Amino acid sequence: MEEKKYKRLPYGNSDFRSIRKENYAYVDKTRYIEMLENESNKNQFFIRPRKFGKSLFFMTLSYYYDLREAENFDKLFGDLYIGKHPTPERNMYAVLKFDFSGLDTSSEQGFMKSFSEKVQDTVCAFINAYRNIIPDSNILIQKINDEKRGIGSLQVAFSAIESAGKGIYIIIDEYDHFANDLIAMGNMQGTDIYKAMIAANGMVRDFYERLKDATKSSIVNRTFITGISPVMLDDLTSGYNIAIVLTMEPKYNEMMGFTQEEVEWLMRETGVNPEHIKIDMTAYYDGYMFTVDGKHSVYNPAMILHFFEQIVRNNRPPSNIVDLNMQIDYGRLRRLFKNESNKETLLKIIKEDGIVSELLQKFPIDMLEDDTQFVSLLFYMGLLTIKGSYLNEMRLEIPNYSIKTLYWDYIVRMVKETSPSMTIQSQSLNDSIVAMAMEGDINRFIEYVSTNAFSKFSDQDLKKFDEKYIQALLLAYLFMSRIYVPMSEYEAVPGRTDIYLQRDPRLPEVKWEWILELKYCKTAAKLGEVSKLRKEGEKQIKQYLTSHRLGNRPDLKAAVVVFIGKNKYKIVNIK
Repeated sequence: MEEKKYKRLPYGNSDFRSIRKENYAYVDKTRYIEMLENESNKNQFFIRPRKFGKSLFFMTLSYYYDLREAENFDKLFGDLYIGKHPTPERNMYAVLKFDFSGLDTSSEQGFMKSFSEKVQDTVCAFINAYRNIIPDSNILIQKINDEKRGIGSLQVAFSAIESAGKGIYIIIDEYDHFANDLIAMGNMQGTDIYKAMIAANGMVRDFYERLKDATKSSIVNRTFITGISPVMLDDLTSGYNIAIVLTMEPKYNEMMGFTQEEVEWLMRETGVNPEHIKIDMTAYYDGYMFTVDGKHSVYNPAMILHFFEQIVRNNRPPSNIVDLNMQIDYGRLRRLFKNESNKETLLKIIKEDGIVSELLQKFPIDMLEDDTQFVSLLFYMGLLTIKGSYLNEMRLEIPNYSIKTLYWDYIVRMVKETSPSMTIQSQSLNDSIVAMAMEGDINRFIEYVSTNAFSKFSDQDLKKFDEKYIQALLLAYLFMSRIYVPMSEYEAVPGRTDIYLQRDPRLPEVKWEWILELKYCKTAAKLGEVSKLRKEGEKQIKQYLTSHRLGNRPDLKAAVVVFIGKNKYKIVNIK
């Protein structure tokens, strides 16, 4: 029997042509091209979080509609849904693609220059690419460089394509990238630059007004705009108010991201050995819903491809379960959480694993300190997802374990900022967790966090101190060591554990897993309350140990930890 030839994993590759021609696996999303074309409004706006496959999808659109690619249609699309069900507008347009990432946001002058150059360079590349249908393309490019610089270059391109008797499909990727950078500057300069560019006479507004005018004259036949945030959409309302917002339409819920069925197909096509998957992939990477009426949740594609790529490359369980690139992305956005209201909202989300809120489809930059706008921004960033409706609002939760680790990282950083004397001695921390894992000794770890963290808390942090706050900090510390996979609210019918420490699948030599039940008493004087909390915790753990998941486990230890004030504690080992 002939051995199956596996396809390559497209991790980090968003070039549709390369994927289709160089034996990469392509998760077929082309049925959505047909759906988009059938929309009555040809100007469409759609956003998704970072690393969710937007660039690949829009490259797919580009090759499908590009008139230069007509002769390659069968090679690129023949075996895909859209190849078997081609639409009337296939290969009909000159495609003009803008990508507004990487602009200079350090000053207003720097931004204006880089935005202008980006538009001009893109238009010149467009004219050059279609020189076979644009007479005197070199003369037009020279005209742009001499007379029609920046946004003025758009009219040169529009007129040239109109003279050629063709239409234009404009695709804008990362439409809001520079806006997010300016917002994340977190100071008045960033806000002022943003407003100057988007205001009535601003350069960005002028750019979109020219696109809007071109759609009226039928020079631009279609537009598709994408990014991660709807903030600019509100501020551009009068400059570009012609697009339909498809972001939360149920039928487009799965247009980006992978469903469970698609993940299983990807594994078969690329030869991912299921024996090397020692974690619950659904818990780690799945869980995104962008509408309450969506049929299936979706995996973050970058997360799952990162996981699979390690398995295929090394033929063993992955060394990095959580993609560190996700943490880098989150780090640049921490500056959004500077004001106290947003911090409190974020802390509430961490403690309760979510929040009930209205979801807004657009909102202005001025309102980011408002709770509803801030929560909506977290949703669009992929840090929250829809879990259901609650009256006229939404129940939003943290999508998966990978995103939870970003919140844990944030809470440690937040505490360190408000309590400068708090220290993280990595080796001592790791040694204390090793003692839990190999010796079954929890005392060293609790002593470490009590001495190096809790006892150093500022008065501001003490106001927030409760069992949920303690739980979040302990989870963050435990995750740092990478010895355990710490889980909060682990289901152990009856009940849910405060913390369940599952051995990292890469470390089967870890001797002990743990159940921790956490309690908190504000003062040591309340000895009766301490005793009551201890007994309550013991009862809960004994219930957990009767569950089918945690019962009869010789490698499992359990303890109740009662924290008293900010520098005392009592540990009761149950098993």
